[in-house]
Amino acid sequence: MNTPLKAYLYFPKSETEKPIICHLIRDFNLDINIFRGKITPDEEGYLSLQISGDAQDIERAFDYLRAFNVEIHAGAVGLMWDAARCTHCGHCTAHCPTDALHFGDARTRTMAFDETRCIECLACVTHCPFGACISNF
Repeated sequence: MNTPLKAYLYFPKSETEKPIICHLIRDFNLDINIFRGKITPDEEGYLSLQISGDAQDIERAFDYLRAFNVEIHAGAVGLMWDAARCTHCGHCTAHCPTDALHFGDARTRTMAFDETRCIECLACVTHCPFGACISNF
């Protein structure tokens, strides 16, 4: 297995009721960790997930997804931290279960965000009083 890859997927309305993720696991020997998913009132689908597997299997799986007109944003995350909006109050750190948001420099109390540790639980979005944590969907 290679290093896990984060991806953000968009499913058009016509594809949201198909067992596509199930096929990624079974047919392409991938491990999938879904961080967040949403189906809009217009029945479009969004998934933020982590994919682990051999690089060739992941590429074949991406080709499979493209056949369904699924947009793939590999390496993208569904949550962003806006350092310019952050006041470094640290309120989010008490609610971040993986320490993705943490004091990067304890001496100066400057916040840092490690997106590789983020599981997109959205606790920071609901607890940041300044809107520095932003959900993509």
